[in-house]
Amino acid sequence: MKLLALSVGGPREAAWQGETVVTSIFKDRVAGVRRVAGINIDGDRQSDLSVHGGQYKAVYAYPSEHYPLWRRELAEPDLAFGGFGENLTTEGLAERDVCIGDRFRIGTAEFAVTQPRQPCFKLGIRRHRLDMVRLFYKSGRSGFYFSIAREGDVQEGDAIEVVARDERKLSIATTVELKYSEKPDVGLLKIAAAHPALSPSWREEFAERLEERANG
Repeated sequence: MKLLALSVGGPREAAWQGETVVTSIFKDRVAGVRRVAGINIDGDRQSDLSVHGGQYKAVYAYPSEHYPLWRRELAEPDLAFGGFGENLTTEGLAERDVCIGDRFRIGTAEFAVTQPRQPCFKLGIRRHRLDMVRLFYKSGRSGFYFSIAREGDVQEGDAIEVVARDERKLSIATTVELKYSEKPDVGLLKIAAAHPALSPSWREEFAERLEERANG
């Protein structure tokens, strides 16, 4: 497993449907060592902290394996890494295998998996498509967020090492399926609602659905 690309970016203005929007969806691929500390990678900053960034969405990772599919589906043969606003473009990590609470070491930093990505309209700005959010949801290729478990340094080409696998084995793919299932598995809902590594907003939603099932 390997870090193929490291990308960062800050707030900038972009035109979208006749309005000017401030967004950090545009990331530039960078070479050399970058510090990972607090809730960011050096050089990266979110625009709207009410919905982006913070402890549970500090760093966004996206599997490089999805890029050939997107290049074909979007008719963008030159679609470059970082094109979905990710910080880390990875090799060897997949949504079916990566689980909430798993911990990985990249360079000297350590990261903990916290949730899948739910894109907002700004992904459409990045790809210049009104239907991009719908396509992203439909694809199942969500990528995943990390919290920063241990500060350190990362750079392109670093190995990705498993530090610990969470015993609950709630994968990113399963978490997405659970969220959108009309008849979610009660056992999985219980695991998700109580999972300490899952972002609080996701835990709360699963707890509410569990209560609905109990009262239904």
